[in-house]
Amino acid sequence: MALSDRAGQPADPSTLVDVDALIAAYHEGRPDPADPAQRVAFGTSGHRGSAFRMAFNEAHIRATTEAICRYRVQRGYSGPLFLGRDTHALSAPATATALSVLVAHGVDVRVDAADGFTPTPAVSHGIIGAKRPSDSWRHLADGIVVTPSHNPPDDGGFKYNPPNGGPADTDVTRWIQDEANRILEAPGSDGLDGIPRATDAKVRENASPHDFLGMYVDDLRNVIDMDAIAGSGLRIGVDPMGGASVAYWGAIRERYGLDLTVTNETVDPRFGFMTVDWDGKIRMDPSSQYAMARLVALRERFDIALGNDADADRHGVVTPTAGLLNPNHFLSAAIAYLFGGARGWGSDVAVGKTLVSSSMIDRVVADLGRRLVEVPVGFKWFVDGLVDGSIGFGGEESAGASFLRRDGSVWTTDKDGIIADLLACELTARLGHDPGASYAALTERFGTSVYRRVDAPATPEQKAALGRLDVSDVTAQELAGDPITAILTRAPGNDAPIGGLKVVTEHGWFAARPSGTENVAKVYAESFRGDAHLTRLIDEAQALVASVTAGVAS
Repeated sequence: MALSDRAGQPADPSTLVDVDALIAAYHEGRPDPADPAQRVAFGTSGHRGSAFRMAFNEAHIRATTEAICRYRVQRGYSGPLFLGRDTHALSAPATATALSVLVAHGVDVRVDAADGFTPTPAVSHGIIGAKRPSDSWRHLADGIVVTPSHNPPDDGGFKYNPPNGGPADTDVTRWIQDEANRILEAPGSDGLDGIPRATDAKVRENASPHDFLGMYVDDLRNVIDMDAIAGSGLRIGVDPMGGASVAYWGAIRERYGLDLTVTNETVDPRFGFMTVDWDGKIRMDPSSQYAMARLVALRERFDIALGNDADADRHGVVTPTAGLLNPNHFLSAAIAYLFGGARGWGSDVAVGKTLVSSSMIDRVVADLGRRLVEVPVGFKWFVDGLVDGSIGFGGEESAGASFLRRDGSVWTTDKDGIIADLLACELTARLGHDPGASYAALTERFGTSVYRRVDAPATPEQKAALGRLDVSDVTAQELAGDPITAILTRAPGNDAPIGGLKVVTEHGWFAARPSGTENVAKVYAESFRGDAHLTRLIDEAQALVASVTAGVAS
């Protein structure tokens, strides 16, 4: 992954997306369902793509919304559907398309009362908070969020959250995806021509306003100690990165009397105010030192500074001494704080992590005497545990997390970058030092780790082989000079297939899984022996994966 010479620099105005052309392509483009790149494809966070590449066009959203309506009927979901959108250019027209189909089907759609932007966690919060029969999740709320998350400005995204409030599981997304593609392929009234659409006037008459912002902000005191933050006098800086949380942070400041400065209130669908990411592209990624360069440069002005991506499901934490915290470092510090006395959750409440998150978490959780639930990549694996309170905190290395209310009940079941950021403030207010210092203290106890992810070239055949590996396919005894202690193709926390491989030693590990969109294998590795050992881990991991997948593919 070659670093662009423009990484961390302001975006070149000549490279900004032509919004008018993008929206025209959304309406005018006619995707070819015979081309795999132009079909509806739900990944871990919904369907994503660019209208310029015929991957996110009006036809996709009409077909997908129709498929969701049919799925709701099949499942008996007869209550409100909460619909939110972020600030990407394609989000507004896609929302209008979805509304026309939903209203035509008579769905009780709830939209932002001020016609504003809605973070993913606010949609999940709305679904969870909807009144429902005590014995059933079926007959009430679900939701759609129109967002490609942190992806570049020309991308659009469309994801479905079922009545548990979290990301839809694979069986749900596969049904919706397959039905949408069947509609795209079908001629005449069996296809797009048969999808009913309501007029703009009927949409305005029938879509119900919902106070996403007010209900979410007012409820924050039940998940975060807002009084402690306010009483501490912390100087807080926030960069919403032009995303859906812009209005939320101002409301949080006013509601709770915080010394909080929103460093950038600009909303621009071109995201021309951004500094570009490692490869020269614009991404609203709060875990990237390059995308967060402007906020990092302001860190001396604040006791703690915070960032969110475009739909606010990711967090970024900046401290004066440590700069931008690695997401794994913040997750470790947050878990140590929450389960180390900040919450009175029962001793049976577990900690959830994805298998590519840092093993520092394992060491912290073991020291706390808590149960660790290690799951495959994807926040959906934490949903059931957050709903029933058996998992107190779920986190993933890509800066996504959510956790229980202070009383141990469910808050949100999708990633919530806003409460993660506020937790960093609560920790600082109550402990007298920031999460960077907390993590430094953890390294003194448990050792210092180095972590890296690389993309290794992989043919489609190698990717397929990697996804169906069995433990018996790996015969190696050592990795980077250490005996192998575990070989995993299923997650230890729930026995679900990981779609790849994880190999563990006493001092490090690697995990590899195929990319869903590129001819690469994503290789994650961590060492507690330093950079040289990490490099050796990665080199041997790539060689091992190539050798094993070649054998399986043959």
